[in-house]
Formats: sequence, C-alpha cells, structure tokens
Amino acid sequence: MIRVLQVVNDMHRAGLETMLMNYYRNIDRDQIQFDFLTHRPYKSDYDDEIISLGGKVYYAPRLYPQNYPAYFKWMKQFFAEHPEYHIVHSHIDSMSYLPLRAAKKAGIPHRIAHSHNTSIDKDFKYPLKQLFRFELPHVANHYLACGQDAGKFMYGNRHFIVIPNAVEADKFYFNERVRKMKRSALGLVDDQFVVGHVGRLSYQKNHKFILQIFNALSKKDSKAVLLLVGTGEKEEEIRSQIKEVGLENKVMMLGNRGDVSELYQAMDVFILPSLFEGIPVVGVESQFAGLPVLFSDKVPTEVKFSSKCQFLSLDATPTEWANKILKSKSTKRTGNYEDLKDSPYDIKNSHDILENYYLNFDGVAND
Repeated sequence: MIRVLQVVNDMHRAGLETMLMNYYRNIDRDQIQFDFLTHRPYKSDYDDEIISLGGKVYYAPRLYPQNYPAYFKWMKQFFAEHPEYHIVHSHIDSMSYLPLRAAKKAGIPHRIAHSHNTSIDKDFKYPLKQLFRFELPHVANHYLACGQDAGKFMYGNRHFIVIPNAVEADKFYFNERVRKMKRSALGLVDDQFVVGHVGRLSYQKNHKFILQIFNALSKKDSKAVLLLVGTGEKEEEIRSQIKEVGLENKVMMLGNRGDVSELYQAMDVFILPSLFEGIPVVGVESQFAGLPVLFSDKVPTEVKFSSKCQFLSLDATPTEWANKILKSKSTKRTGNYEDLKDSPYDIKNSHDILENYYLNFDGVAND
C-alpha cells in the first residue's frame, strides 16, 4: 500500500480540505492511503473521519517566521521516524516551499506542489510568500493545480497537471423536500428570496462588497435574506459592517456548518464576488445544486459547467450586481442533472485521475 502525506494548514471544512476528502473517500484505499500533516495545534472538523478511513493526522508547528528553525528541526525528526512516506503532497500554495524543502533534505523522492489559487493573500507574510513562490521549483519535483490559471500563476511555464476540484455531486442535487425542511429550520417563509454565499470570512472572498450588493438588493426586495456560511479572521469586521448598514435582521451568519449541501437547497441564488480564486469548490457545489450562480470576473471561467452560471466584473456597481441577481428570480430549479452527469467536477468521473497519478510513480524522481 502507498501512504501519501497530504500537507495542509488544517482539516476544517473549507474548499481544498473538502476536495481532498472527496478524493479520499472515493479512491481505492486498499492501494492508497492518505495521512495528513497539519500546521495547527488543534483537532479539525475532518480529523475523526480521516481516522475512521484508516488515515493518520499529525500536528506540526505553526508556520510563523520565528518558528522556522524549530519547524525544520521538527520535520527532520518527523521524516526520520516515518520512512514510509515516499510521496509528500503539499496544498499550502507558496508556503509549500517549507515542508517540501524539509522533504527534499530528508530524501523523499516525490515532492508534489499543488496550486489552489491565482494570487496571494496580502497578509504580514506576503513578501515571504512571494519569495517562496519563486523558490518552490528548487524543492518540488511534481506540479499540480486545480485549474490552468492557478497552475500558470504558481509555476509559470513549467509543466503541471490539473486535478479537478471534484465533489460528490449527488449530495448536492436539488431536492424540494430538503429545501422546505431547511428553509423552515432557518425560519424562512416560502416567498422570501434567499441570496447565499459559502466561504471563509477573509479578504479574498470580498465580503465587504457582498454586503454592499445585498444592501442595494434589499432596497429593491425588502424581504430578501442573505445567508453567509463560514468563519474566518474578518468575522468581527463583517459583523460591524452589517450593523453599520442596518442589515442585522436580513443577514444570517451561520458559521462553519456540516450541512452545507442542504443549505444550498434553501438558497435561490449563489454569489461569489471573490478578488481571486483557483477553482472554487463552492462554485462547483452550487452548480450541482441547480442554483443560478454569479461569479466575479476574477474567478476562472473553467469553473463553469452549468448554463445557470454567469460572471460579472468587480468594476460593476453593487446596484448592477443586485439587478443581475434579481433577474435570476424566475429561474426554475429541477432535479434533472442529465446534462451534468459527465462533468469532470463529479468525483465519480475524476477520482481515478489522482489515484492513477500516485500509482504511476515508479520510485525514481528527478531533482
């Protein structure tokens, strides 16, 4: 059996983490087993399921610059104690330089960098992340990406392979019974128009603009409701903005949820006006849920596989976004998914892409 070490920040419910779990649940675990190296000192949402599927979870030191000497010491000892790992697959974008550098020093033959984005968060580590992006080819020897734009951003002209951000599509198919049940549980009435967004409460997801859009929309439809699903570092700032514009009774902040597939059923439209994205898993899920979806023009068009999916410039005004959203009110949702059954974003069609990728390694890799 091959054991692959998946390197992540943590395994909470978020895009790349959910994508990894979709593949993990569907690969042949008699041949390939996933273990997870996380960089948070706590248990995450998916840890129990990982263990139930036969995987292991390890907790490495945080990737703060002041921790780097201790981090590399920890990683050296980790790889010395775990000679079973011949494949290290890192999902933390440019920060993958750090674990893959440690893996190279330990003589791990297959060191995979996986790009999940088309830009870099402008946090205090931004200069380091830019440096690590250019240094990544010195420590990685295999290159994956969620889409063409993400691969070109991270690797330039180097060859890379696209692994679709596939989901368990049938979990998201529209179901009228689930819709009624979930809307009732949320206290929504039948004729309320529900705008939905699922995403980390972060700079990237552009919640400030989401609230501006919804504020413009609620002036045209006073009964409309906005559902925000997710947690993150911008939570207090977002709550303050909601209060500032007087939307406390119209915006429902639902936090980190395990019933996202059902929450899509309660929505009438899904919006994702992100500042940058790779291939957003929520953009895939919402299309399988039969929702009209409105993305910003910063989301790669590769994500589109449904005729109900549209893109709008971030230069458009909140009112223009609101008008576009309201036009979707008449869109009828059905449970007919015949036109989506061959989508590469359905894990049933794509799980063997990653499975075969690992199985094709012959034990020899180029530096």
